[in-house]
Amino acid sequence: MSKPSPHLTVHVPLDGGRDYDILIGRGLIAGAGGRVAALKGRAAVIVSDETVAALYAAPLRESLEAAGLRSGLVTVPPGEASKSYGCFAAVCDGLLAHKVERGDLVVALGGGVVGDLAGFAAASLRRGVRFVQVPTSLLAQVDSSVGGKTGINSPLGKNLIGAFHQPRLVLADTATLDTLSEREMQAGYAEVAKYGLIGDAGFFDWCEAHWAGIFSGGPERDEAVAVCCRAKAGVVVRDEREDGERALLNLGHTFGHALERLTGYDGARLVHGEGVAIGLALAFRFSARLGLCPGQDAGRVANHLAMAGLPTTLAQVPGGCGDADALLDAMAQDKKVRDGALTFILARGIGKSFIAPGIDRAEVRAFLQDELAA
Repeated sequence: MSKPSPHLTVHVPLDGGRDYDILIGRGLIAGAGGRVAALKGRAAVIVSDETVAALYAAPLRESLEAAGLRSGLVTVPPGEASKSYGCFAAVCDGLLAHKVERGDLVVALGGGVVGDLAGFAAASLRRGVRFVQVPTSLLAQVDSSVGGKTGINSPLGKNLIGAFHQPRLVLADTATLDTLSEREMQAGYAEVAKYGLIGDAGFFDWCEAHWAGIFSGGPERDEAVAVCCRAKAGVVVRDEREDGERALLNLGHTFGHALERLTGYDGARLVHGEGVAIGLALAFRFSARLGLCPGQDAGRVANHLAMAGLPTTLAQVPGGCGDADALLDAMAQDKKVRDGALTFILARGIGKSFIAPGIDRAEVRAFLQDELAA
């Protein structure tokens, strides 16, 4: 394990005593026990996937137990398929078998799948127990571990069953990213770029200049995680339950979630970040088509994502993604649908995204047909 190093801290100032810190830096798992013990639980049971557990569960448990906490471990298979009713039940039963009480803590050790699943189990167990996020993927560190969205997938759509349940602490140990595959780093990077595209053109400029340092593990990595966490924390504080502004964080996700559903949540074909990358490129091209966004901005977005190794077109979905009608049907289950009408996050330029309700289905269908033909 990497030795502890100075870390960055992002505070999430939610009301009602629910505020928490996000700690970002190398080696945080080694010192996790003292920080988790400070939350005043007697036990801390880890939920992880089998791959991540083999790498990090032992040192995390050692740290927890050295701080006087009783620990345990519940594992699930790796991959998006674990965000299911069956795995949710297995995790809940596993936590109960470890005698997790309401005053204890659930520790989510893994990527976005584990964080969503363990968080939802924590929200449901004994009608709510506290939990800690220890994200080990770039995607989870910059996005899914922050903000309290937890849940599982339905055959009818992504993240349709879940709860808002804020963590009590987030420990983003950036040394864990050293063990990620190139594909996983690329997938997480889509969420990094997203924050620049939503409302921070300067950060997107910075990403264009420094993305290689994020991948290689230089100081740019910690800085990128911190910038993304600050941006998300600000949005969450202003709109915790996605009644307005927080929907902007779904830029690219209306398209991306539909693609994940149509590929059967099969990570061998398409992982979440790849779907988001295609969705980001589509959102900007659709915005340009509607006359909202300069075409050169749409081209710049696609070029940068492609340079980072990400797909940007529907033709790059392995095995295909169906026709325009299939994509529209999948989008109809998007969480932002209101009264049956599609809501998209579109853009007037880089860093100028906005919520666009009531988009005409015929316009979307024609755009998708053209994209599929291309």
